[in-house]
Amino acid sequence: MTLSPPVDTAAGAWVRCPRCSVTLYEPRLRRDQQVCPDCGHHHRIGAGERIDQLVDPGSWVPADDQPRSADPLGFSDTLPYPERVQRARRRSGLDEAAVHGTATIGGRPVVLAAMDFGFLGGSMGSAVGEVITRGAEDAMDRGWPYLILVSSGGARMQEGCLSLMQLAKTAQAMAEARRRGILTIGVLADPTYGGVTASFATLADVLIAEPGAMIGFAGPRVIENATRERLPEGFQTAEYLHGAGMIDRVEPRKSLRSTLTRLLILDAGRSAGDDRSAALHDRLDTAEVRQRPAADVLKLARQIQRPVTSDYLEAICDDFVELHGDRTHGDDPAVVGGLASIGGRTVMVLGHEKGHDTATLVLRNFGMPQPEGYRKALRLLRLAERLDVPVITFVDTQGAAPGVAAEERGQAWAIAECIAGMAELTVPVISVITGEGGSGGALALAVGNRVLMLENACYSVISPESCSTILYGHAGEAARLAETMKITAPELIKLGVVDAVVPEPDGGAHTAPDETTATVRSMIMAELDAVAGWSGEKCRQQRFDRFRALGVTA
Repeated sequence: MTLSPPVDTAAGAWVRCPRCSVTLYEPRLRRDQQVCPDCGHHHRIGAGERIDQLVDPGSWVPADDQPRSADPLGFSDTLPYPERVQRARRRSGLDEAAVHGTATIGGRPVVLAAMDFGFLGGSMGSAVGEVITRGAEDAMDRGWPYLILVSSGGARMQEGCLSLMQLAKTAQAMAEARRRGILTIGVLADPTYGGVTASFATLADVLIAEPGAMIGFAGPRVIENATRERLPEGFQTAEYLHGAGMIDRVEPRKSLRSTLTRLLILDAGRSAGDDRSAALHDRLDTAEVRQRPAADVLKLARQIQRPVTSDYLEAICDDFVELHGDRTHGDDPAVVGGLASIGGRTVMVLGHEKGHDTATLVLRNFGMPQPEGYRKALRLLRLAERLDVPVITFVDTQGAAPGVAAEERGQAWAIAECIAGMAELTVPVISVITGEGGSGGALALAVGNRVLMLENACYSVISPESCSTILYGHAGEAARLAETMKITAPELIKLGVVDAVVPEPDGGAHTAPDETTATVRSMIMAELDAVAGWSGEKCRQQRFDRFRALGVTA
């Protein structure tokens, strides 16, 4: 079976870029992966060319059982449906608008399905639904990741309600792959619309879009005609949707293969790891903790140059692929998360993010998450559970973002669902209080099987200043109340709130960040070794028992 039709690359072949109108030499455009060198426009390409760009040479093996369209309705418009399909086959060189098979990317095996917009607009009829579903079933049988390359105008009208039923067929196939812990990755190219977007295309665990790709349910013209409203700038583009929290990454073609390789390597490392850190566990777990006044500890915890989540990720992770968005409203930069590798072991990492300079602090809202930050966290926590990988969280926030907008978007509901979601996880959770742990906004990322705390971090139900203001009408009693509320590591060890203290350099973590991050890495590795092999029920029950015992009175 031919995947794509031959392309004329004879000398003198020229094409015009539809975005910038520059005339491009076709052989050079092909060498540039059909990306305009002047404006970066990603030209539409067929399934065959897309597969060739991504997979290891010679590794693509199409499945033997590729479905072909029938004519269940005897449909005819200006042409009988069978004749329209035959014309599409001649033009595209494909049997159908999608094909599936197996390949390797960066040496890692993958089941792959690719759609081709050049075949009847990449529309999904029964045959395409079968391709996508059989691909998912193949991935489940092999236990391999499932990669879907999408470009489609939606469901195929010529097959009527049978085409509509493919939304349910493909969606349930993706749901079953999720249930079985298969990593699914969707690459959304221009265009991706209609019933395809409203089914399998957006159900992948990781969604990556090409720059400028148009993605949505109804098309822009349909929406404008229906609403008589002017659409926002960039509406339905990949970049617009990334900002709205709907997709994880916008990835140019030149870097897509690399990103996919990293994800596949992380997927392969789900059960990997080493035990080199085990010998460090007892020594660090029983470290002597310096006794400092709580007000002094609070100052150190808030020190602007103290390592933040991004510093830990850079220092302790062998690789980290950040994932974005809550799939509902937005992508909150105050929470970062994604798949990572630590010591060869794949984990999901999450954390509050502040930054070290004014511009970053403002961008990250000083590490105070909006509701979409907690919903993003919960999405990634549930992904970790499906993939059966441990979770590492870094906690450093004054608290959840206050404000009218946050309340209108359900701040309390988002925090509550995140706390409950962590409590229910059947994978191990290691939480590290790295700076200031404030109120429910901190706890939402700290419902761990093991909770570690840096020596000069603090953890409290409310900030001492706010506590003083509520009780006395001013912040003047903050230092005394900080002592009284027992917010420091030695006191919280006694209360059973935290399990171990991470030693810091004499002057605080910010004075020797490399030393601090190395110590944190060692302790995390030791904790991961300690929980390795725990069953899902043990993970959930131990966490339940841990928090059930806190604050019990006679």
